Amino acid sequence: MFKTGDKVAVLDEDLEGKVISVKGAEVAIETSEGFLMSFDEKDLVRIGASLPDILPPEVENFSEVIKEKESFKKRKSTRVKPKERNQPPMEVDLHIGKLVPKSGGLSNFEILNIQMNTAKRQLEFAMSKRIQKVVFIHGVGEGVLKAELETLFNRYDNLKFYDADYQKYGLGATEVYFYQNY
Repeated sequence: MFKTGDKVAVLDEDLEGKVISVKGAEVAIETSEGFLMSFDEKDLVRIGASLPDILPPEVENFSEVIKEKESFKKRKSTRVKPKERNQPPMEVDLHIGKLVPKSGGLSNFEILNIQMNTAKRQLEFAMSKRIQKVVFIHGVGEGVLKAELETLFNRYDNLKFYDADYQKYGLGATEVYFYQNY
């Protein structure tokens, strides 16, 4: 494996040198400090050798070895951060300006009907798509819409509702959580 003149390093020791002679498996080297030493060839590695020279003779195609090593590299998984995990996937803004292009000329009763129909439609949609959390943004106002929403939510057995995150919505939103039966 080694021949006279090869530069080698000793495994498990901080020694380098030049091959002086090879007798069977025993290799004599002259260290960079000028000392003569003998080592078994399995304790040495050639310095500055290309990859095919380092590989044992039974490995003919080193690109296969490289592919095999690369196939074991750990794949990156996408990690869902705790804050993202708890964010509601669906928000329904019930402000009348978001629901109709022009709200002028509508009575309070008509506005409330539009808002409640939208809320019921979105609630049914979320249940059909198995969305677990929905936030209904109703605003603060006099609390009429919030009271009507609570009446609507109380008609369903498979959900609970509570005030949504205060830091994000203030007092003007209600979060609905659906119990999923998987």
